[in-house]
Amino acid sequence: TKTINADRQAVWDAWTKPEQMKQWSCPAPGGLKGAEVDLRVGGAFQLHMEVEGEKHTAFGTYREIDEPNRLVYTWDWREDSHAMGETVVTIEFNEVNGGTEVVLVHEGFPAVEAKSSHEEGWGPCLMHLEAMFA
Repeated sequence: TKTINADRQAVWDAWTKPEQMKQWSCPAPGGLKGAEVDLRVGGAFQLHMEVEGEKHTAFGTYREIDEPNRLVYTWDWREDSHAMGETVVTIEFNEVNGGTEVVLVHEGFPAVEAKSSHEEGWGPCLMHLEAMFA
């Protein structure tokens, strides 16, 4: 959970528009090299990241879109070295005093190690998102 100093629509747009996603949606600053988004139920996305010289491609399918309140999508990695099977990301965008509370739940991990590494990744991403609106 992170409170962002912006209205829900602005935070939603940052989460769903490729040019804005490049500013925050990789743990390494500037690490998101490209994003493809087909924002519709059943539509796909891909995030092309580069972290410490290593390429990572996150991909999934949108399951629920309730703009600007809630977003649900699947998540996995293209590269065999990171692939873990389909997991599910749910984000709630809640209006709070002076901003938007972002509640992120990522579930369905096959192992504790995968869960831990994603917790380590989402933390910096949310800090980058917060910094966009500081």
